[in-house]
Amino acid sequence: MADTIDLTKAAASGHRTLPLNAAVQNAMNDCVLSLETKLQALNKYIHENPELAYKEHKAHNAICDLLEELGYQVTRHAYGLETAFEVISGNGGRTVNFNSEYDALPGMGHACGHNLIATASVTGFLALAYALKKFGVDGRVQLLGTPAEEDGGGKIDLLNAGAYEKVDVSLMIHPQSDADYTAKGALGSAGFTNVASHNLQGSYRGVKAHGGATPWEGVNALDALVSTYVSVSMLRQQIQPSERIQGAIVETPKFTDNSIPAFTKVQYTTRSPTIKGARKLGERIRKCMEGGALAAGCEVEIEEMSGYADLRVNEPLCDSFQEHMAANGMKLLKSEGPVAAATDQGNVSYAVPALHAIIGISVDDGSKNHTAGFTKSAGTAVAYERTVVCGKAMAMTGWDVITKDVLYEQVQQDFERDRKLR
Repeated sequence: MADTIDLTKAAASGHRTLPLNAAVQNAMNDCVLSLETKLQALNKYIHENPELAYKEHKAHNAICDLLEELGYQVTRHAYGLETAFEVISGNGGRTVNFNSEYDALPGMGHACGHNLIATASVTGFLALAYALKKFGVDGRVQLLGTPAEEDGGGKIDLLNAGAYEKVDVSLMIHPQSDADYTAKGALGSAGFTNVASHNLQGSYRGVKAHGGATPWEGVNALDALVSTYVSVSMLRQQIQPSERIQGAIVETPKFTDNSIPAFTKVQYTTRSPTIKGARKLGERIRKCMEGGALAAGCEVEIEEMSGYADLRVNEPLCDSFQEHMAANGMKLLKSEGPVAAATDQGNVSYAVPALHAIIGISVDDGSKNHTAGFTKSAGTAVAYERTVVCGKAMAMTGWDVITKDVLYEQVQQDFERDRKLR
């Protein structure tokens, strides 16, 4: 059988004859195999050098160094973020984005496996860029270094800076314990829905006064905070089962100095199945803050900060990724959720059709994400091997998006259909 097939309906259309998937997959396999030592070293280095949000200098430099060594032109410190980068390969056609996360967690290292996310996206980028060049196909591949997923939302910063403006689809994967899937005969999921979040911070300003001599001259900012805390605690009884509220007292007097406190600060995060729901719940938190200030006679400044949006699952992208993972001997569920997790890829999924698949890795002690046990498992050979398979499958999904007009139209239609439901 020939290794090419004419996908055009009319020769006069000017479209090229494209290779069959088997030829493309073989080319990608050869590319990744030739880079095996470098990819292993990169994954190991990031895992052994964990860095916190917006401080991922070693991971940033290691990935950029590798890409430059391979001949790619890299923009370091991209879009005004010190630890973000961008590299684009190819010309014309549609643009496929891969997101590379690499921040770690305080005191636990890569307890969410972001070293694997980085490795998968680098693998996907390199494999797809190689195939487009080898077969002379128009299309562009973008690899973004996206810092601060755990704390701050680097992808939100990048969205605001225009990093995704020319992107047609965005692809990435995330590791999780395979014990969550093996009983279902699978090793992960091609997609999942999650919860959205919204943040509010309230700063209360009162009047300081001597607590023993002239307390009546004071306006107690601590009373305002406590009143707010009690009100929000009661509010929890009146929210939907799928919603959550978490709060923290950010600033209060640290010791008793026999005075009425004049400044306190509190912060709350709301969670709901949709960003609209999280913001609506935030409006109720705002009223509790305003009520606390009113009761104590304080002034209150409320700052609202956009949190992580819920993930919008794109079914055609899930279908393509699931198919290519199966071709590599790994069965995935179609999709699942909602799950009680949040990611700034959710914000990306509101801007462009997006994939956020889950790949299970072996965790001997049954630990879940954000634990020391998961940190250890994220550095194993099995975790790396499954991650590379994901990278190649994402590259094939990217190839489908670039070369198959019917699939891309389905991706867009699903995106618009889902948007109307939001």
